[in-house]
Amino acid sequence: MASDKLYKITKSSTHGKGVFALRDIPRDTKIIEYIGEKITKKESERRSVAQQEKANHKTGAVYMFELSKRYDIDGNVKANKARRINHSCDPNCIAYTENGGIWIYSIRRIQKDEELNYDYGFSIDHYDEHPCRCSSKKCLGYIVCRPERSKLKRRLKKIEKKAAKAQAKKK
Repeated sequence: MASDKLYKITKSSTHGKGVFALRDIPRDTKIIEYIGEKITKKESERRSVAQQEKANHKTGAVYMFELSKRYDIDGNVKANKARRINHSCDPNCIAYTENGGIWIYSIRRIQKDEELNYDYGFSIDHYDEHPCRCSSKKCLGYIVCRPERSKLKRRLKKIEKKAAKAQAKKK
């Protein structure tokens, strides 16, 4: 059963604030629910655009989470402590949809004071809009879901080669 005694919110070196383990957390532990207002996909898109226009890349402000094909959760509510969990390309948690809600579980043993994180699972379509600061060895510099990372890696290599050719032509 989830308990507030599993985590604390404090400053994160990854991004603003983060969620940290107050004690060792075993693998497969239900840690925290991602809460907020259940809204349609259409309303989610409208709010995301409006919130992004107000946000800057230092603070982040869009907390939409896919609940189903028809609905999302707008987690931009103060009571939603889970919105402070940062992304990592090498996560220690995963989000599951369960009984109409979204729950964050540990996928491995998490040590006391370790920051909780999960893969935000963004599409490659707009990768350049989502820079990543997780600093894991698996990080490509952008928040992209695991199945699309090899595709992004190839795309970035092509961009790098084009830039190198253009630079060589200038010399």
